[in-house]
Amino acid sequence: MMLLGLPATGSWTVFLDIDGTLLDIAATPHAVRVPEGLVVTLMQLRESLDDALAFVSGRTLDDIDQLFEPMRVPVAAEHGAIVRLPDGRVEETDVTIPPAWRAALVELTKQNAGILLEEKRHSIAVHFRLAPETEPLVRETVDALVAAASDRFEVLPARMAFEIRGRNVSKAEAVRRLMQTSPFAGRRPLYIGDDITDEAAIAAARELGGVGLHVGRDFGGAPANVRSWIETLIDEDAPETPQHPTASS
Repeated sequence: MMLLGLPATGSWTVFLDIDGTLLDIAATPHAVRVPEGLVVTLMQLRESLDDALAFVSGRTLDDIDQLFEPMRVPVAAEHGAIVRLPDGRVEETDVTIPPAWRAALVELTKQNAGILLEEKRHSIAVHFRLAPETEPLVRETVDALVAAASDRFEVLPARMAFEIRGRNVSKAEAVRRLMQTSPFAGRRPLYIGDDITDEAAIAAARELGGVGLHVGRDFGGAPANVRSWIETLIDEDAPETPQHPTASS
């Protein structure tokens, strides 16, 4: 089987973002649904890649495992703050969100209906999808919290959300770390993502001699198109070279 008209699949590794890439965006992080058959498809893709498949996501490690049960694959969770290596070992940053910041954001949700917190081990996301009019307030609040520690933390814009995370964390570095391990080492990476957090990882995949694809630019902005394309990679009756909207590299 060929991938994007390039060398055989056995020489590739695939890194997949989750929300907005594999799964459709929902009103809240916990409202997302994994389409029927997707886990089986991903397990088949993983087998065809000799296990060289990983998720790279802003979600927590527990969330990812629960979504794709019973799959257990290498993962870069919380934008790379936590990396589960192929041998099962877990590496993670020592940067955590100050408790006072978490308390301030909890208070913000109490005072403003529709603002939701997604609390993680090493970051915290403030979602305003259910109350879009609060975007200026949310931005002002997270900026004010980070201002005094901008050398260690940053505010990351997301889809209808802002996330506070450590500056030493990135999906790109997580991809580079996994590419140092077997079965990823020596292969060419294919990365697919949709968000601003994925741009650095897309660039890293290209720098490592692989391909970086963006859901908006390369798949018409639809996770369903990503899922359909992945199915062609494991379809024994599909053409040798799966067609792709742009296959930019």
